Amino acid sequence: MEFYQKDTWLFLGDSITDCDRNRQDPYDLGHGFAHMTADQLNHMYPDGDFTFYNRGIGGNQSHDVLARLQEDCLDLKPDVLVFLIGINDTWHHVGAADFGSVDRSHTFEETVRQILTTVTTNGTKRILLLEPFLLPYPADRKSWRVDLDPKIQAIRQLAAEFACQLVPLDGMFAEAAVAQGPQALTGEDGVHPTLIGHQLITQALLARLSYAEQ
Repeated sequence: MEFYQKDTWLFLGDSITDCDRNRQDPYDLGHGFAHMTADQLNHMYPDGDFTFYNRGIGGNQSHDVLARLQEDCLDLKPDVLVFLIGINDTWHHVGAADFGSVDRSHTFEETVRQILTTVTTNGTKRILLLEPFLLPYPADRKSWRVDLDPKIQAIRQLAAEFACQLVPLDGMFAEAAVAQGPQALTGEDGVHPTLIGHQLITQALLARLSYAEQ
């Protein structure tokens, strides 16, 4: 995906994006892949004059992002949106009667579709859509797949529907976990990236970006 000088970048999502950012500082990027990606882009393109925002909020589900979309996305007028959501739409409902149901998957898909429709209608056309991901440590995380996997498929379909740049993190984390072990990438919960995990996301983003001189 091409990007340009003076682009405004927005990283939007849950705790994986948030990564302990200082919410009192509108320009603080936290300590994860948002910060790493911005650092790399500023280093590689010192004339870029980019603006970066992080609006990840820990614990958010897709409906939470939709509810705050005006303030935390549309008002910032991003040229490039980096969007990761979905794991909490699974995690927060483990044990519920409808866990893994078709209705839950449909609700998630329609909520993300509404987010993408609103964002694109308001002028942000360059979107990197990141898959939610999960590694099988601890072992009970394997049982979450019945609910998460349809959401990953929904993200893939929506990426095609809205001409987003898909970043297939679930497969990439699975591949890296075979070589390095899941704890190297997501520590003790299978969800939150370690430093190595955040580096993997950063590399995946940078590999899909191309700076276009204007």
